This record gives sequence, C-alpha cells and structure tokens, in this order.
Amino acid sequence: MKKYPAIAVLWATAACAPGFMAPVEQQDVSTPAAIITPDLSPSRGPGFAPPVRPVLDLNQTRPDFPPPPPPTARTVEDFDTTTAEDRQAAVVTAPQSGERRLGTTIASLGSPTDPGIWFKTPLVTAVTQGRIEYEGNSVAVELRPSGGAAGSGSQISLAAMRLIEAPLTGLPEVVVYAN
Repeated sequence: MKKYPAIAVLWATAACAPGFMAPVEQQDVSTPAAIITPDLSPSRGPGFAPPVRPVLDLNQTRPDFPPPPPPTARTVEDFDTTTAEDRQAAVVTAPQSGERRLGTTIASLGSPTDPGIWFKTPLVTAVTQGRIEYEGNSVAVELRPSGGAAGSGSQISLAAMRLIEAPLTGLPEVVVYAN
C-alpha cells in the first residue's frame, strides 16, 4: 500500500515540470545544441569541406611549407601536398653533426590539413629543425612545441608519417633529435 503515495508524489512532481500539460504545438521538442554535431562524413558529396586548417605559428622555421590540401581532399595522396623533392630532401641517411637526442615519444597522426613535414612534441619549447627515427627510417622534420606535459605524447604530420613508413592508424614510438 505504500506504492500509491510514491506514485502520487512522482505524478505531482512531473505535473509541475514546465510544458507538462502544454499542447503539443507549444512543447519544446528541439534537440539541445550540445547534442547536434556536424556531419563530416564523405557521403555529404562534393560540397563537403574538411575542417579549416589550423593557424600556423609565424615563428616556424620553414615558411616555404607546401599549400594546404584542397577542400575536396579525400585520400591520403590528396591530403599530402608535399612534393617529391620535399620528401626526398627530408629523408636522412646519416645522423647530422651537432644534433642531440631529446628522447623517445609515442606519436599519433596530427591534423592532415596542416601541410608539411613536422612533429609536435613536448620535448621542445621552441620551433626548431630536427630529425625523427622509426624502425630504421629517419626523416628531417620541423619540431614544434606541443604545449603538453612531458610524456604526454606527440603528433606527427601525414607526410612525415608516410616517410617513416609507420601505419597511419598506429601509434609509433619514435626517437627525436634536435639540430
């Protein structure tokens, strides 16, 4: 018999809620803005545009980076706008004199809309030139500070990830050197 007072209390509480007894035309049935997310799937058609490229740091050491990918980019080749000459120049066959080892870090793929051969890491505090190694492959990169805490991991550009031959969906452990 104690169920009835509890049900009456719940019914009375619900009845006090705004819009409980309002006609259907007056009830607010819209989805909250926090739940609405943009549809970024390629099925949107040719008018689909990827997110805007992040603003690059004006202190970068290589202002001659390749152009950003076109808004219609869909494939890895479309997003990687580095030239064959850029890729060839980035491949390092021997360690450079005067470089110092900064450490190892786990890297994930950075924004594919950010062009060039770069590596964002908490191992540096200023933009500088450097090199990364992964499973015998070595690539010259622009080292950019990530602003993260030490040990928080790094991000690698699409072009650099391809040059070290790491899986694009993987988390390679790379050795980082600064010039």
